[in-house]
Amino acid sequence: MRHELPPLVWLRAFEAAARHLSFTAAAQELNLTQAAISKHVKSLELRLRHQLFIRRTRSLQLTKLGEAYVPKVKDAFERLAIGTKEVFGGRRSQELTLRCAVSFAVNWLAPRLVGFLDLNPGKEIRIISSVWNDAFDPDVYDLDIQYGTGDWNGMQSHQLSWETITPLCSPVIAEKLKVPDDLKSQRLIHVLGYQEGWGTWLQAAGAKSVNPGLGLQFDTSLAAFEVAAQSGGVALGRHSLAKRERELGRLMAPFELEVPIKEAFYMLEPVGKDLHPDAPLFIRWIKDVAAKGE
Repeated sequence: MRHELPPLVWLRAFEAAARHLSFTAAAQELNLTQAAISKHVKSLELRLRHQLFIRRTRSLQLTKLGEAYVPKVKDAFERLAIGTKEVFGGRRSQELTLRCAVSFAVNWLAPRLVGFLDLNPGKEIRIISSVWNDAFDPDVYDLDIQYGTGDWNGMQSHQLSWETITPLCSPVIAEKLKVPDDLKSQRLIHVLGYQEGWGTWLQAAGAKSVNPGLGLQFDTSLAAFEVAAQSGGVALGRHSLAKRERELGRLMAPFELEVPIKEAFYMLEPVGKDLHPDAPLFIRWIKDVAAKGE
């Protein structure tokens, strides 16, 4: 459809000229010359193969087709304006925009977020999920939740999780696992982007016969947990992300060993930037919830 749409500048010239019935007035509104407006409208007429205006000495008159086209163009501009405002407009004065790692957003934040909304009626929050730890853009987001060691340039970090890792699988597979070395007969499920993974846990467990590099790889824990729950293999679960799945009984830990790791989820706020008015309130709430282990 793209090749069928006339250039936006032609449509703006036509819409302004139609409202004023004057190329001169349209030019003043759009900060263009009268000749430019006339040329844009003429180009539009040639593209559409129909005349839109009857040109008189000192005025313009819309043709029948021009009259029919005006409301269509106005409606398109209004829809574009509304859509632009919904996505970009007024963000700093309205909703708090938070970017959050997708697995943490689903497994940790979403079940707890209603608590913040109940305590703070009327507050608006916009959550954008991310997979990779891309650089934070303060012109797009107010706050960010990322996974790492707590060191981000230009950001103040607040630790939200204290992680341990342990194998997780369905009850069916768990029955087959008696000692860590039994994992050599199972498909290991990896999640990309983590520094500490299967190698860390297997070394702590003393499982020397298991190759930590083999198995399936996913870019989110959500996908890894789902495959594990369907008996597709054994995933390595981080405490904050796996707690809910374990409470539901979809995943279970076949071994008692849970290995502490250095990485964790952190709330990041930009340093030296004007914060959204609701940002300090949200930071205090989420740090309190995280500290309580709720």
